[in-house]
Amino acid sequence: METIKRLPTHPGDVLKEEIESRGISQKKFAELLDVPYTQLNEILNGKRPVSTDFALMVEAALGITPELLINMQSRYNMALAKQKPALHTRLLNIRKMCAAIF
Repeated sequence: METIKRLPTHPGDVLKEEIESRGISQKKFAELLDVPYTQLNEILNGKRPVSTDFALMVEAALGITPELLINMQSRYNMALAKQKPALHTRLLNIRKMCAAIF
């Protein structure tokens, strides 16, 4: 299993800093995006992933490119997946089987 020293930054961390630096409350930002406050709060606290739709809404509101947020989310997801022992074992088995075939 690949050991990751530190997880990549969740895009919610960046968004949280950005709205705080602009003096926008989470409640107000949720209203602006027309999303439930709990959804926004979970994203900002890294408990929920940033979707493409959400990234596009953030671009409309703050001008942050959605590709940045989606790429950050993908790196974060990949790092979490690499930490799963069951997946690690499964990947090793796939590699062994394919090495024997090819």
